[in-house]
Amino acid sequence: MATAKTLYDFIDPADGEGVLREVEFLLARAWPERDFSVVRQAFRDVERLFAGEYPGYRACNTAYHDFEHTCAVFLAAVRLVDGALAEGETFPRAAAVKCVLAALFHDVGLIQAEGDDSGTGAVHTVGHEARSIRFMRENLEGKLAPEDLDDVADCIRCTILNMPPGLIEFRTDDMRRMGEFVGSADLLAQMADRYYLEKLPRLFEEFREAGIPGYASAHDLLVRTRVFYQEVARPRLERDLGRARRFMAAHFRSRWQAGEDLYARAIQDNLKRLDRILSECGEDLDCFREQLRLDGVSLDLL
Repeated sequence: MATAKTLYDFIDPADGEGVLREVEFLLARAWPERDFSVVRQAFRDVERLFAGEYPGYRACNTAYHDFEHTCAVFLAAVRLVDGALAEGETFPRAAAVKCVLAALFHDVGLIQAEGDDSGTGAVHTVGHEARSIRFMRENLEGKLAPEDLDDVADCIRCTILNMPPGLIEFRTDDMRRMGEFVGSADLLAQMADRYYLEKLPRLFEEFREAGIPGYASAHDLLVRTRVFYQEVARPRLERDLGRARRFMAAHFRSRWQAGEDLYARAIQDNLKRLDRILSECGEDLDCFREQLRLDGVSLDLL
């Protein structure tokens, strides 16, 4: 089997149009000749929202949780759907549609309304999922039945790190699986990002503005990243979210004839690079940035 050099050899999440084409392709190959227009329209609305072109809202001004991140989660979610189908799991088309819609809307609560001009959308970090759900309900009202909107909301709640998914009262086992896909996609897309390390100082600035305790500096966040993976992200992926991440390997085999889970490899590569740079730089954040520059990272990201 051929193995890609990196996760980004296939689809770049920064290419929104490419992401949408891939999502539509994967859904259509599972359910041929079915209508996925609600997904396309939702994508266009979320795209306009982040760009500041949606009536009543400002443009996205959070540097870490941007439209590229949303596209990355959207893509990761449909890949899990595709991988599960390739492994013989069965669920209805409607469940998969609600899964990818939840991925699209999961962070829209960080967008500020017009007139909300105190700082950036990061001030809404705590509780932004509830804001995301409210926007989703308004946007999809009349397009999905009320109980389907409830299902999408439950899937969005699976991205709340301090909420055990087992406490969410999903209507069906199929929707619980979709929630596991959305929660897993959010973690996997972030930590497999090829610029994950470069973007972490941006995440610290969002945390600082939101008043989230626990990190004294951007360097402190970088140092604690491996602990976050080992003590928070990995247990959540492997236990709380039903090991849904395992379907990534099946997706890459089925779609691209690749021989491994490229998200898992990208995450491990990021953590190894983090360990190397921290061992060389200690607490010197300027040194950290210089090492990233030497690794070939665009200065625009630093």
